[in-house]
Amino acid sequence: MLYLPRIQGKAEMKTYVAKSEDIEKKWYLIDAKGKTVGRLATKIARLLRGKDKPQFTPHADIGDFVIVINADKVRFTGKKWSQKTYYWHTPYPGGLKSITAGELLKKNPEEIIRKAVWGMLPKTKWQKKLIKRLKVYSGDNHPHHAQKPEPLEV
Repeated sequence: MLYLPRIQGKAEMKTYVAKSEDIEKKWYLIDAKGKTVGRLATKIARLLRGKDKPQFTPHADIGDFVIVINADKVRFTGKKWSQKTYYWHTPYPGGLKSITAGELLKKNPEEIIRKAVWGMLPKTKWQKKLIKRLKVYSGDNHPHHAQKPEPLEV
């Protein structure tokens, strides 16, 4: 067994660990007009989680708030408007329900982006907390002007 003595006088480097309360959360504004749903959702999920920050720590909540406008003007590639189907189950026997992406766009366009981002967030206790920071609106207007959101090009 080889024993190496510790060198005295040499400074040791400490690893920086971010804490949730030390991080200032920003607000970002994203215009979804003409953007592809999947590519938009990956960027939003990264912002909500805080992975774009250099001080990202997996166990700390350092993500930002995201406002998405023009959710009714997103696009899918291929034939997804008619072929992509969203499923859910009611608490009754035989209660499997479904809706296509095109029907969901007419009924509730904000839900398309919300469901895409929900699927990209980690399946932990933070998933519900992170999705609450996502604010999605159909038109150009949003009620978050007081937070001074920073426009972000995706």
